Amino acid sequence: MKPWNVIQELESNNSSLFKQDVIKANIDNQEFITGATKCLDPLVTFGVKQVPFSEQDGDGISLDEFNDLATDLEFRQLTGHAARDAIQALCDKATNEQWNDWYRRILIKDLRCGTGAKLINKVRKDTIPLFGCMLAHDGAKHPKKIAGECFIEYKYDGVRVIAIVRNGDATLYSRNGKLLENFPHINEALSRPEFEGLVFDGEVMSEDFQTLMRQVHRKEGAQTEDSYLAVFDMLTLEEFNTGGTSMTAFDRRERLISLQPLFSYRIQLVDAVMLDLDTDDGQASFKAMNKQALAEGYEGLMIKPINADYKCKRSHAWLKIKPFIEVTLKVVALEEGTGKNEGLLGALVVEGEDDGKFFHLNVGSGLTDENREQIWADQSNVIGQLVEIRADAATQSQDADDTWSLRFPRFKTFRGFELGEKL
Repeated sequence: MKPWNVIQELESNNSSLFKQDVIKANIDNQEFITGATKCLDPLVTFGVKQVPFSEQDGDGISLDEFNDLATDLEFRQLTGHAARDAIQALCDKATNEQWNDWYRRILIKDLRCGTGAKLINKVRKDTIPLFGCMLAHDGAKHPKKIAGECFIEYKYDGVRVIAIVRNGDATLYSRNGKLLENFPHINEALSRPEFEGLVFDGEVMSEDFQTLMRQVHRKEGAQTEDSYLAVFDMLTLEEFNTGGTSMTAFDRRERLISLQPLFSYRIQLVDAVMLDLDTDDGQASFKAMNKQALAEGYEGLMIKPINADYKCKRSHAWLKIKPFIEVTLKVVALEEGTGKNEGLLGALVVEGEDDGKFFHLNVGSGLTDENREQIWADQSNVIGQLVEIRADAATQSQDADDTWSLRFPRFKTFRGFELGEKL
């Protein structure tokens, strides 16, 4: 079956199961799969913004003719007016269904039949290369991993961008592999021979976030001339294509620093502070950075171990944490747990004054199974102890105007008391 006929069949029914069956029937159709790969692989780009429709039915073109054009466009052997003329010539020569239902869709990077890489890969794994970048886990759910020597960064409120420099040009992608074409000043700033073959990971920032988002989505009249790329990581294109690098975060940071003199004002290196979170000084600095994040409106903090590698997927090596508050309160009672925690501690009942507010609340999150067992077995020593609690925010109690609670409170530690030590 000709690939344009496959597209027509895929368009005929909106059922995903139907489309999956069509893909199964054509998974060994080399012409279809090769063309679909050119279309759906985010790293294959043709450098053209507009591709004409075929208005007249030509005699037809061969696969070799199209592949020659696609290769010249991909590697920028054809650009500008020359590219436009070559595309138009092939469009005029092709049949309507050849061009409009197949070849044009490859060049615009959209099959337009409700079929993408995930569906094709569901039929046969790894048929279409998937785009990926490193993503963080929620640090509040993994408190034990917030430890050791780490880079701490402020979490920017921008648009995640992967910038790839090859063949002399920089191309910007979203975290999901969507081509971003509305920041030409950033593309230009990265299109340097010194950056050839490198992949920069960062966030596009602007003073006006709403306008920035309109520009990302190509809304008419959106302008973000002040936008810049805040870079926080890098690797080579070869490493990116193979799913990541084993080079440590420390070494990647050092390489970024070495490139920093080549950055224009459109490219800025994200500040990172190296802290040992296993030390009191490290914890104090971490708390100070959190307070600053809270005061200056950052989304939070990023925690990245200095020996961590970079994997193009979600990883526990990166943790994100929202700005938090910490209060110190007294344990006044203990509540037994239920279900799997029956016969163990369920929650600490705490109260006291902190920063001029009187708090009363229960805290069960953040306690390990070991905590629950030991505290329940040593209740008499725990009552009256001071405990540090981390939370997203203070909230006023609905039941009493003079009493406060905490949003998402989680146990951090006892102050001046290690469980098991004799008081």
